[in-house]
Amino acid sequence: MSTGFGSYPFVRYAAGLGSGIGLYVLLPDSNWLPWLSLTLGVGLLLTGFWVKFPKPYRPIRPASGLGAFLLLVALGWLVTYLRTGSNQPDSILHVAATPADTLLQSYEGVVTTQPEERAKTYRVELAVHRGLVDRHWQPMSGRILVYLDKANQPVPRYGEVWLVTGTPRLIDPPLNPGEFNYKRHLSYRGIYHQQYLRPFQRRVLGLDPPNVLTQLAIQVNQWADGVFTRQIGSRAEYGIVNAMILGVRDDLDTAQYQAYSIAGAVHILSVSGMHVGILFLVLTFLIGLVAGKRDDRVWLVLLQLAILWFYALVTGFSLPVLRSAGMFSLLLIAKALGRRTPLPNTLGAATFFILLYDPYALFSAGFQLSCLAVAGLGAWQSSVYQSITFRYSWLNKLWELTAVALVAQLVTFPLAVFYFHQFPTYFLLANPLVMGCSLVLLPLAMALLAVCWIPYLSDVLGWLLKEVAWLLNYAVTQTGKLPGAAWDGLWLSPVALILVYAVILCGTALILTRNRTYAWATCWLALLLAGLTIQDDYQQRHQRRLAVHFLPHKTAVSLTDGYTSTLLTDLPLHDTRSYDFYLKNTFGGWGISRPAVAQLTNQPDTVLTPAVSAYHQTPAYGLWVWQGKSILLVNKLTGQNRWKLPAVVDYLIVRRNALRDWEQLNGRVVARHIIFDDSNKTPLTDRLLAEAGRRGIACYSVRQMGAYVADLK
Repeated sequence: MSTGFGSYPFVRYAAGLGSGIGLYVLLPDSNWLPWLSLTLGVGLLLTGFWVKFPKPYRPIRPASGLGAFLLLVALGWLVTYLRTGSNQPDSILHVAATPADTLLQSYEGVVTTQPEERAKTYRVELAVHRGLVDRHWQPMSGRILVYLDKANQPVPRYGEVWLVTGTPRLIDPPLNPGEFNYKRHLSYRGIYHQQYLRPFQRRVLGLDPPNVLTQLAIQVNQWADGVFTRQIGSRAEYGIVNAMILGVRDDLDTAQYQAYSIAGAVHILSVSGMHVGILFLVLTFLIGLVAGKRDDRVWLVLLQLAILWFYALVTGFSLPVLRSAGMFSLLLIAKALGRRTPLPNTLGAATFFILLYDPYALFSAGFQLSCLAVAGLGAWQSSVYQSITFRYSWLNKLWELTAVALVAQLVTFPLAVFYFHQFPTYFLLANPLVMGCSLVLLPLAMALLAVCWIPYLSDVLGWLLKEVAWLLNYAVTQTGKLPGAAWDGLWLSPVALILVYAVILCGTALILTRNRTYAWATCWLALLLAGLTIQDDYQQRHQRRLAVHFLPHKTAVSLTDGYTSTLLTDLPLHDTRSYDFYLKNTFGGWGISRPAVAQLTNQPDTVLTPAVSAYHQTPAYGLWVWQGKSILLVNKLTGQNRWKLPAVVDYLIVRRNALRDWEQLNGRVVARHIIFDDSNKTPLTDRLLAEAGRRGIACYSVRQMGAYVADLK
């Protein structure tokens, strides 16, 4: 039997469906594309059948195969179109485009997710049923991300029907270069609006769960959370168990999460296919001990299926868990039927049905990393493991875990660097320890849930689970403290990402086949990647730019020269979360690991950090001269102290609502460029921009237009 690409039909199906999904995302308005693909596909299929008719059945010819592929492309385009909420005629997005006097005033919606508890709010998703527009209720569809002020409010429940007053606002696009596109991420889930609610702005009308199975999954998840809370107690160990088993990371503190990230073990903090794989391996091993070689009996298969899907239920039907549970279910059923199930075809089948249900899963980093890891392990793990044999069985087991970590890291590290911009140096040290602890922790947690009603046995299992979680946390924390534990600030462009994977694939093919063609391909691709890297390095080394960044209600001005940058800001030094979300990717894309921060104050004669030179500050303004360019930050234009500068400044940055009328600048300062940062109130900035348009004044607002970036040559 052939073992080539043609032996895995579901791989072809998933590739065709994924191609159609990608085409829709790239060209959503090209409605002719699916019709063209459909027409060509049907034509090629009919041509293939006509050529074969009335001959006996033969393998599909290239024309027929291409025709079927094009039909799947059309199907992918169609399911993505239907899954996109903005294409619905009653979408809430269409209301946002109406005149101001007919805006959405109130709406009715149902809670469709398990609420997430934040420091001051509950975060829930509402599916809108109808809305009040111009004093008339009308059917409406769409999803809204709602932050409900706690204020002694009970935790919202899945299925609650809310009557909400007020108008939700569109989610902002990324306003800084390289910033995570949160708007696009949410749009893939059909969410385009968000709203912050005070308790008086919502009224609970009743309980109407939209999906009984999801309601059951949430109830089981909450029950399991209660069991772990009661048996574990301590926050650090409870947090890791809660994250690994239930997919809830609310109880992980920042330092703990950062330690797992540095050690290259952050993937275990999200329920994923790895967890299902571990559970599957443990179940197979235990059942093998009981049943011997006859582990394909129906009752054993049913038992494994029941445990796998109970775990999926406990996790709240997480998408990666559903994919993996489906894949292992196919393996179990095929084994019970005595059918051969190649891993690529099983993975392709799971991927195909997941994308058919949720086409936007294709753009999920977790989904991509999970599929890559499974594909890589299936293709290379056995060869890597068999390449070295040890005398002692325990060393072979340790090498097996190491081989799994090595192959998984090799396959996923380019994509992980592309998304997360760091690489764990000691992953080979940390991952075998993590895998070993996970092999014990996961089945132990499931056993605790199974016997939680037995008093003393549940206490013993709870104590063991807590100790294993402590050992896991300790191993990861100590690994993260090693010198040079992580390479941070790594950056891959999409082109570089493709080239890295091409080098890996050709290099692997060279090792396996010893074919010179792959040697030449590997060399040329490596040279191309090196040339691209040198070009990027040259551009970053000679960059010189001024940037006024978007930072909510704050000032952030940076001057960059090569690989050094100075950030003048009033962001508190302890607020690393805002910096990481809004600015870290910007500087990372410019090749700067961390800018020198000068804290902006409003006190006269303040001594700033040495990184800021030629800076003069008063309570009313600050003047920064750099590379022959003058930057004036204005704090105050009113009062008796009518300061003025005789020279023309290059950049005038208005902050803290200093400018309220354009007449205030007359006789004070002349500027070539005027920029409003986000420390100004939005209504005031909107009014000034409108007046500037009528007066012919050129100005810029980072709130409305995004970060202001000027390349200085």
